[in-house]
Amino acid sequence: MIVARTFDDLEGVLTSSCLTIGNFDGVHLAHQKLLHRVRERAKVLNAVSLAVTFEPHPRRVLLGKEAPPRLTTPDVKLELIAECGIEACLVLPFTRAFAALEPEEFVRDCLVRDLGMKELIIGHDWAFGKGRSGDYATLGKLGRSMGFLLERLGPVMVEDAVVSSTRIRDMLLSGDVWDVKPLLGRFHKVRGEVIHGADRGGKLLGFPTANVDARDQLLPKSGVYAVWLSKGEQTWAGVANIGTNPTFGGDHLSLEAHIFDYCGDLYGKSVDLHFVQRLRSEKKFSGIEELKARITEDAALARRILEEPEAGL
Repeated sequence: MIVARTFDDLEGVLTSSCLTIGNFDGVHLAHQKLLHRVRERAKVLNAVSLAVTFEPHPRRVLLGKEAPPRLTTPDVKLELIAECGIEACLVLPFTRAFAALEPEEFVRDCLVRDLGMKELIIGHDWAFGKGRSGDYATLGKLGRSMGFLLERLGPVMVEDAVVSSTRIRDMLLSGDVWDVKPLLGRFHKVRGEVIHGADRGGKLLGFPTANVDARDQLLPKSGVYAVWLSKGEQTWAGVANIGTNPTFGGDHLSLEAHIFDYCGDLYGKSVDLHFVQRLRSEKKFSGIEELKARITEDAALARRILEEPEAGL
């Protein structure tokens, strides 16, 4: 997939496009439905399938520190969009000035003129521009006057509720990582660099851990989880803890994973942690021996869970 950061980056790449626009946070089932439909229609129209998204996330610009954490990092989002078969993705910088654009100006100058848009496909609740005035009705009028097709897809439902980034975020904050898989089409994962921690895992407890710096993305509710750790094409089973390590008087939230049957050095490497099932809440233990015994139990339970076919990646 071609990734462009400016309109000029696509010069010579496309003369016409079928596109969709969105934040695509999490690239969940509803996003995937949109992207697959764009790919289908692009083939019919003999056009390039194109996704237009934004960085930073619009909520980060408009809400500042009050913005909710994103479900995926920008690089993971692009990888997931590419997996849907999209040929090109344009990542536009989102600013307050951009948010204030009138829909007609953006559609005319950016989508039709610069991207050669033949058809626009949007989600059921999508709108953009000043005051979110670029809704389905407005886009329909613009399409008739500017000569592009418009299609709006209905909501995707799972368990009688609409699939949305907000719903997924709420479930993860409740620790419901297993139940979020049907909405994402995969287990929730976080990506981060393995960094040095307090150096207690292997030396003190006998369970070496990879401390993952997973900043700027949503971590599930604090607790202990059965996980998969992947690096490139390699994958290992493990158990991870999200919390402050209260047994040692910690006050800093961290993410650390004990990887089964792994011998090697992951420091400085980027890894993905896939959260499969929450095992328990974080707890303050009376001492090291009680903590070691519980970690042994956690690891055994995680192994049993990850051996089940439905727990595979």
